[in-house]
Amino acid sequence: MFNFFHNYLARRIIRRSRITPSQWEQAFASLPLLVGLSVDEKQRLRELAILFLHGKVLEGAQGFVVTPPLALLIALQACLPILNLGLDSYDGWSEVIVYPSGFAPTRVYTDESGVVHRERHSLSGESWQRGPVILAGDASEHAGIIDGQNLVIHEFAHKLDMQNGVANGFPPLHAAMEYNVWVEAFTTGFEDLQHKCNQDMSRDIDCYAATSPAEFFAVLSEIFFERPEVIHHHYVDIYILLRQYYRQDPLVRLAQQGWHC
Repeated sequence: MFNFFHNYLARRIIRRSRITPSQWEQAFASLPLLVGLSVDEKQRLRELAILFLHGKVLEGAQGFVVTPPLALLIALQACLPILNLGLDSYDGWSEVIVYPSGFAPTRVYTDESGVVHRERHSLSGESWQRGPVILAGDASEHAGIIDGQNLVIHEFAHKLDMQNGVANGFPPLHAAMEYNVWVEAFTTGFEDLQHKCNQDMSRDIDCYAATSPAEFFAVLSEIFFERPEVIHHHYVDIYILLRQYYRQDPLVRLAQQGWHC
């Protein structure tokens, strides 16, 4: 009964959407990473984006106004990873905060000697456990250009990772996936990338991925959707696992559209 009413309400929200065909067309044209989606996939992505925008609050920071076109771009990119996972993957939080550009929050911590320190770090995005996703508006607007970097997918991959606790590079896996296989492949890949970065040998993968298992998963997720051939070339076992986890195959999808994968 619950599923019936849930589905009924979802269909009602979708039917009442005021997003026009021209707005959809403009949004998809601005996101080359969506090329190759089938007609059915595009429709399901639209529906997910509508429900995402209905259920989440997108709020500007520092006086920034989140325009409807930008909100739609963020929603489409955020929903691409969950196209075959479902919107409930993002349950438990409700806010997306958008800064006009990069931001520098102040972090306060106490060291082992009891001394209080305050540090500022420049960021373009951040995800809080059971809290908001924070994005830079300029980076979000131009994220889906297939350059191997995608701020929105990166931060929402952290949210997927956090479904079973703190982000650690090991999101909850599907029943058919083996935890030990994931751990072995990702640990081996992470250590290999750390070695390459220490030797200044990493050319295709940002060494930020080597800073922690959580960042390794998030960076490889954005590459998976934008430059899947990079992961397939360097870490084919991880590509297979990401394909199983996201239930998508961007390597085939983009290659069919003439992108050099």
